[in-house]
Amino acid sequence: MNEVLNVIKNRSACRSYQNKPIELDKIKAIATAGLQAPSALNLQPWHIIAITQKDLIDEINDHVMDILFEMEDQTAYNRTVERGGKPYYNATVMFLVLKKPEASNWVDIDCGIVIQNMALAATSLGLGNVIVAMAETAFVGPRADEFKQKVNWPAGYEFGMGLLAGYADATKVPHEIDENKVTYI
Repeated sequence: MNEVLNVIKNRSACRSYQNKPIELDKIKAIATAGLQAPSALNLQPWHIIAITQKDLIDEINDHVMDILFEMEDQTAYNRTVERGGKPYYNATVMFLVLKKPEASNWVDIDCGIVIQNMALAATSLGLGNVIVAMAETAFVGPRADEFKQKVNWPAGYEFGMGLLAGYADATKVPHEIDENKVTYI
C-alpha cells in the first residue's frame, strides 16, 4: 500500500496527549498542508492559527469546562468529565481554521478539506490528532473577545474547524469501515 493510503488507513482520533511540545518544523508542516488544500474557485477563504502556548490552551480548556457546566443539557459536560475533564485532552497544539463566510457557498467544505489535510499531515509526522468543532466554544462564549485578542484573530473571519495535535499518550485502533457504504457502477 502506498504511503498516503497507509496514513489515511491508520489515522484515528487521539484524545490523550503527552506533555511534550511539538517541534516548530512539524507545526509549520501541518499548517502548510492545510494551506495546500484545494478550494472552490481557488478563493482560499481561510486563515490558520496555531496555538502553541500550553498555558493559553489550558486557560481556554478551563473556560470551556465552565461553559459546559453552565449548560442546561449536561451531556457534553458529563462526557468530557468521563474522558478526564479536558475538552482539549491536554493537546500541546490547537489549530484553528477560520473562514471568510462571505467567500463562497462552499466555504465550510473548503475548511473541511483544510482540516483533513492537516490531520493527515499530523498523522504522517507521528503525531496524534483529533478534529474538534468544540474548539469554537471559547471564541463565541462570554470571553470571546478576550480569547480572540490573545490569538490574534483576524477581523472578518469566523470559526471553521479545529484540530488538536500532540504526541499521543495512548493509541486507538482506527474505526472499522463498512464496505456496504460504497456502490460501484
